[in-house]
Amino acid sequence: MDYKNVTIAGSGVLGSQIAFQVAYKGFNVSVFDISDEAIETAKERIQKLKERYKKDVGATDEQVNRAYESMSFYSNLEHAAGNADLVIEAVPEVMDIKTDFYGKLARIAPEHTIFASNSSTMLPSQFADATGRPEKFLMLHFANEIWKNNTAEIMKHERTDMDVFDDLVEFAKQIGMIALPIYKEQPGYILNSLLVPLLDAAQGLLVNGIADAETIDKTWMAAMGAPRGPFAVLDVVGIRTPYNLSKAKGENGDEDAKAIANFLKEEYLDKGKLGVESGEGFYKYPNPAYLEKDFLK
Repeated sequence: MDYKNVTIAGSGVLGSQIAFQVAYKGFNVSVFDISDEAIETAKERIQKLKERYKKDVGATDEQVNRAYESMSFYSNLEHAAGNADLVIEAVPEVMDIKTDFYGKLARIAPEHTIFASNSSTMLPSQFADATGRPEKFLMLHFANEIWKNNTAEIMKHERTDMDVFDDLVEFAKQIGMIALPIYKEQPGYILNSLLVPLLDAAQGLLVNGIADAETIDKTWMAAMGAPRGPFAVLDVVGIRTPYNLSKAKGENGDEDAKAIANFLKEEYLDKGKLGVESGEGFYKYPNPAYLEKDFLK
């Protein structure tokens, strides 16, 4: 499959990034969202990305302007996806919203169109039937700040056509990603299957009074040669996310997770310490201690 026209459905933080990256790499991109207001917000987000690309990847004014000018924006799904070769869905992580979206998309998109979801928490088999084309449906999951953290996890389900899977792996490479093929459904994909146990273990050490956050981060950074430790990672992710995950586990009877959720709420969220986004979490920003040259001494 030669993907020429790519539609991004959902123009939130990551949807906007995906759209701009695909356009930057020379594809025709249509951006869809549910209202004109959401589309205007998306345009503002994407305009700001121009400066990030110039700073982080050395892009020229000409390159970022050409990418932006090649994009089209729609609040009408039929106009956005009527001639799409590939639709990348990045709508909210709510089962009913996604299912409803795929029902509408299936009636509009051409027969050859491939559907890919950027979901980080759900599995392709949950939506395969709703798409009306399960053999042409799979996951394409990106990490935040995709121009720098350029991973693309491509996950099939048991009914995905292997040619479709292989084509999407190639597409991921064409848009500048490190393509990470996943052959069976796996909650958490690869990245979160590796990362979440690390973050859980670090929080457990802190909550149980074994060591403080800086010492735990120093241990990981010094021993593994990592640029940041688990608590620095949690600040980037935002402390609401680990709180919500631990709270849910606690409600299902996990006492350790319940203790972590209570700790995060009382010591961080209730005090407005949300991570990088609020200027303080486990570290203070914009100059966190772990970036100081003497941190590992």
